[in-house]
Amino acid sequence: METARVLVAADKFKGSLTAVQVAERVTAGLRRVAPEVRVETLPVADGGDGTVAAAVAAGFERREARVTGPLGDPVTAAYAVRDTTAVVEMAEASGLQHLPAGVFAPLTATTYGSGELLLAALEAGARTIVFGVGGSATTDGGAGMLAALGARFLDADGKPVGPGGGGLADLATADLSGLDPRLGEVDLILASDVDNPLTGPKGAPEVYGRQKGATEDDIAVLDAALAHYASVLGPEQADLPGAGAAGGIGYGALVALGARFRPGIEVMLDVLGFAPALARATLVITGEGSLDEQTLHGKAPAGVAAAARAAGIEVVAVCGRLALAPEALGGAGIRRAYALTELEPDPAVCMAEAGPLLERVAESIARDFLR
Repeated sequence: METARVLVAADKFKGSLTAVQVAERVTAGLRRVAPEVRVETLPVADGGDGTVAAAVAAGFERREARVTGPLGDPVTAAYAVRDTTAVVEMAEASGLQHLPAGVFAPLTATTYGSGELLLAALEAGARTIVFGVGGSATTDGGAGMLAALGARFLDADGKPVGPGGGGLADLATADLSGLDPRLGEVDLILASDVDNPLTGPKGAPEVYGRQKGATEDDIAVLDAALAHYASVLGPEQADLPGAGAAGGIGYGALVALGARFRPGIEVMLDVLGFAPALARATLVITGEGSLDEQTLHGKAPAGVAAAARAAGIEVVAVCGRLALAPEALGGAGIRRAYALTELEPDPAVCMAEAGPLLERVAESIARDFLR
């Protein structure tokens, strides 16, 4: 019988395990039951937080830059480079992880540091930049990012508007003539699992504002300010898929930087070399912390399963909690899902003991599929 070749291509278990740790634990569990199995690991991400880490695990070089955090304080942000391709993750500069516990700034949080991170990638010689957007603390339409790249946003008195989405209500003129000319020479790929427009009932403030601390009044202010901003920069791009990603930074990238939107997991599978790894596999194990309705809309496990199904390779999934019926899993190309909560029903214990539990889950997969 031919030795099984397993490809572990899972995302992080948010709050418990990184994608790299998930791969390590699954590998350990598989080998305990089937020591002869060949395991290849390819941690994946869908453009949100964890994207740089996935690139580094796939052989990119990790680099760091000191940039402006969402509250204006300096933070250290990582990006990844291989040859002339850079992977930049906006959450590294402008993400919720840079906010102190319980502190939000929905009206003033800025993406300035994300622009500085893009500049660092340009300085590193990048000709292709994969710009993963998600996990943001911001709702400024990417105005801060563009300002860091040389744009000027002025009020009626010719003074720079205030930081964040709230300041855009005062915008009178937008001058993009100072944008770094190197931006015109790079292929900037906006990688996101979010296809929302900039404003309106499905827009960035309404759908994502509350998780960034916005009150109902704040959401109304931000939606009006972003609509005004779009009327100055270009309203037709405001409805494009991805414009509402990461507090509207997608819009800024699309309207001013010539970015092209692609589903984050598709981009990352290309960048990480998923196709050749898949060709070597007889079984794929994917997963993320919660397999739920959101998973089916562009999250990493759905992208991995779709690619594996197209290649005729069986897929199973691991997760912390499972909220999808077998029919939904099957429709996504996942033969079976194994949840940590099947072993430990207490979610808090599951989070704390995710590593050992995941090894036990992998032992079950080995018994069910490799024996």
